[in-house]
This record gives sequence, structure tokens and C-alpha cells, in this order.
Amino acid sequence: PRHLDWCLSIISLVVGSYFLWNADLIAQRITLFDPLTLYDSCAAIAIILLTIEAMRRSVGLGLTVIVLLFIAYNLFGHVIPGAFGHGHIELSHFLDVSIFTTDGLFGVPLRVAGTYAFLFVLFGSALERCRGSEFFFDLASALTGKSAGGPAKIAVISSGLYGTISGSPTSDVVTTGAITIPIMKRLGYRPSFAGAVEVAASTGGSLLPPVMGAAAFIMAEYTGIPYRDIALAAIIPAILFYLPIYLQVHLRAVKTGLQGLRPDEIPNLFTTLSNGWLFIVPLIAISWSLLDGYTPAYSAVYGLMAVFAVSMLKSATRLDPKAIYETLAVAATRMIPVVGACAAAGLVIGGITMTGLASKFSYLVFAIAGDNLYLSVCVAAAVTLLLGLGMPTPSAYILAAVLISPVLYDLGLPTLPSQLFLFYFAVMSALTPPVAVAAYAASAIANANPLEIAVNAVKISVGAFVVPFAFLFNNALLLDGTPTEIVFSFVFACFGIGCLAIAVEAYIIRPLKPWVALILAGSGLLMLVPVWQIVVCAAGVAGLIIIYEIVGSRPKAAQ
Repeated sequence: PRHLDWCLSIISLVVGSYFLWNADLIAQRITLFDPLTLYDSCAAIAIILLTIEAMRRSVGLGLTVIVLLFIAYNLFGHVIPGAFGHGHIELSHFLDVSIFTTDGLFGVPLRVAGTYAFLFVLFGSALERCRGSEFFFDLASALTGKSAGGPAKIAVISSGLYGTISGSPTSDVVTTGAITIPIMKRLGYRPSFAGAVEVAASTGGSLLPPVMGAAAFIMAEYTGIPYRDIALAAIIPAILFYLPIYLQVHLRAVKTGLQGLRPDEIPNLFTTLSNGWLFIVPLIAISWSLLDGYTPAYSAVYGLMAVFAVSMLKSATRLDPKAIYETLAVAATRMIPVVGACAAAGLVIGGITMTGLASKFSYLVFAIAGDNLYLSVCVAAAVTLLLGLGMPTPSAYILAAVLISPVLYDLGLPTLPSQLFLFYFAVMSALTPPVAVAAYAASAIANANPLEIAVNAVKISVGAFVVPFAFLFNNALLLDGTPTEIVFSFVFACFGIGCLAIAVEAYIIRPLKPWVALILAGSGLLMLVPVWQIVVCAAGVAGLIIIYEIVGSRPKAAQ
């Protein structure tokens, strides 16, 4: 460590000790009424500066600049003319709200990071240490390795399975991509496409229940909606996310003549399941406890207990004291960027609360879109993607939730669909150009241009940008409706998303003409509309096109 690191560590220790020593006095004081002492103010300034530096080191410069801009807006926004100006905020008032209330640094995001998020990160680290991630990869290889484009399909399945226990797209890319990307390149996939498949599949891991990452826990805490309800509602959208990715990977492989793995590279399915089926038990334990009404914290503890129990059955997976120490160290390391992102989100929330920026932002959206529901929703999606560029998912989501969700509520949209809508676009910002964080992680492995990887990832993930609009206006896709409505909506949504994937690749059994692909894409989109007459007509058109292409691809009988 450098001398600066030692100095910052000592200052952190002193400031932390001050807050611990005076915890009772701080808890008893009346916020914004009892004045801050000189020591209180100095400690508050110090902890904000330390947080900003920790954020810069752990998360990056982009989020740090955003936090600094919000702080500057709080302290100097009174000089801005017009609607986005605000009343003068004294430094003492800013410090009081930011540090000594639960509306600032120590608010919902940091509380979630210190409880739910840490426990689930620890669960994922423990399962990985027991070689659970190897089982998921081998299972994906055994299921899809022989088929056309097998390595890419392995990437889709294994990244989704690993992502649901890690909740971090970048971590997922680095872990599974180190294996899948070189294999895809070896079998003929272009480096940029190989990286894009991994980025798209890894990003979707944050959308896949039962573990959906820190942002989903923040949603539960912020909205008061039980995490169980959020996870259940996310099941169909998660399927609709991965379906077009898998289909496009298959079509690309067939179109370009790419083969699967060699037989000697494919693990036996029966052997894989017999050796590793116990690794499914911890996921079942978490899912069961969530469905049974337990809190996420209790569910994570049950999952950890299940991991510890199954690890004891084999010496190769056993969690001895050394392995437990290494697991805790890995979990703590993975929590550093999560805590940095959540701390930043807390400071931003405090600033928004003090300045009333949320209501002003709503005014801006309505000024752009007027009373048009669909245009307003499109603006909300675009702004969420913009806010999330270069930011971790928790920060991107909480910014969108605070700034944009009031707009969606004013439009009469329900809470859960609105929040999941924002959550999906916050997650998708990880692969959206020009600042696609996950794509940069993949570029080092694929040895390809990160921007090219990001563009291909967006093309592969086309369904992810459409599905949120579908479930926002058709809540049956969130399991909110009668069984008939849910089944009808799900089946036709799968068909519609599949048609969209076929249109993007412009290939079924043979290449599609551009106008045919365009009609198929339009039909696919119309199948997501919550009007059954339109859905049935669109499905009929798409079905006729697919039948025509299949029949037309058959060799004609000899004359």
C-alpha cells in the first residue's frame, strides 16, 4: 500500500470510531432541528470524501462524476434559473440529510448491500467454491454440446445458471466467458459474436430468479413489494429474454455451418447429474423458502446451510476452515463494488430528496412526451438506459426508480410492472453502447473491439428491449391474471419473440428476403400486443410465412 492508502485507512478508522462512540447521541438528536457540532460536520465531510474515493477505486470514474455533479447541484443549484433551480441549501443541511438520516448515504441501498446482497453474494461464492459452477457448465455442455453451435448454447445456458447465483454481469462474463469464448472462437465464431453471446447471456443472469442481484433486493425494500412476488413475476420475462438469444445462436450456427463440440469434449449427461445433482439442492432451498414466505435474508441463510451440507458429502467439495476463509474473502472482495455503487445511490437519493428533482424530472418528461402514454414510456426507457451507461445495475436502477417511477405512476401504471420495467432497462445498460461495461470485460477475452461486441450483444438481446414493453401493458406476462390469460399470453409471446429473432437473423431453413424478414418482425411485435384479435391475426401471418419458407426450401421433385 502507498502512504496515501495508509492515511485514508487511518482516517476511515477515526471517522468510523467517532460514529460508533457517538451512536447514541446521533440516534437521539432531532434531524434538521438540533444543530450539528463542529466534530459532526467534520466527520460527515470526511465520510463523504472517503466514500467518493472508495467509489472511484471500486466502481470507476463515471459513477463518481455523477455523484459529484449531484453534490454540486445540491450546493449550488440555487443559482440555476428556471424550473431546475432550487432554494439555497446550507452546507449543514446537506450534511445532515446526507449522513445523519436514512434518506442519504445510510439509506435503503446501503442497508440492502449490508444484508440481503452480502448474504446472496456469500451464497454464490460458497457454491462456486464447492465447484457448483463447474457442474452448471458441465450440465450445459452435456445438454447442448453436440448440437450446431454447441459452444454458444453452452455459454447461454451456463451463463444464465451462473448469473442467477452471482447477480453480476461482469463477474459472469469473466468467469464463464474465460471458457466459452475461446471454444466459440476455435469452432469458427467471429470473436465479436462470441463475446457478444457471452455478454448477452451473462447480463440476463441478473434477470433470472431466484437470485436477481442487489438491484432486485433494493426494489423490494424501496417499494415494499415482497421479494417473492418480484421473483415470481420475473419468471416469464426471463424465459422471453433467453429464448431469442438461444434461437439466434442456433440460427447463426446453422446459417454459417458451425458444428458442435467433439464427442470427447462433451461430458456424459448421466455422469454429470449423478456427480453434481446435489448442487441443485441449495437453489431449491432458496426457491422454496422464498415461496413459503421467508424473507430474502432467511432464504439466503437456508441456501448457505444447504451449500454447507452438500459440500460435506465429498472430499473434493468439502468446506473446511481454509475453504470457508477463502469463500469469505472472495465474497468480501465481490461486495466492494456493490457497496460502492449502493453508497453512491444513497448520496444521489439524498440529493434528489433535498432538491425535489424527481418532480422536476417528471415535468421534463411530460414536456417532451405530453400526455401520450406510449411516447412517455419510450422516453422513460431511453432515459433509464442513459442513466445506466457506465454504472453498476444497483445505482442505475435506484436512479431510475427515484427519478422516473413517479412519471409512470402519474400515467396510471401499476407499481410492480413499472419497477420491473425500469429494472430491466437498468440491467440492459450493462451491454448498451457506447459505455457497455460487460462488453469491455468480454473484449479482453475475445480479443475484439468492445464497441463491436456491444453492438452484436444488443442485436442478440433484441427481445430484452421489447419484453419490458410487453409486460408493462400485459400483466399476464407477470403471472397477474387468470390461468387462461397467462398461458395465452405466454405462448404467443414466445412465438412473437421467436419470430423477431428469426427476422433479426433473416434465416429459417434458408435466408429470408428483406421484406419477408420485415413482415415477420412486425408480426412478432404485434403478438406482444394485449389485444387477442391482433395477436391471433399476427400469429396467422407469421405462421404462413414460416410454413411457406419451410416448404419452399425443400428440393423440388425431378421432372
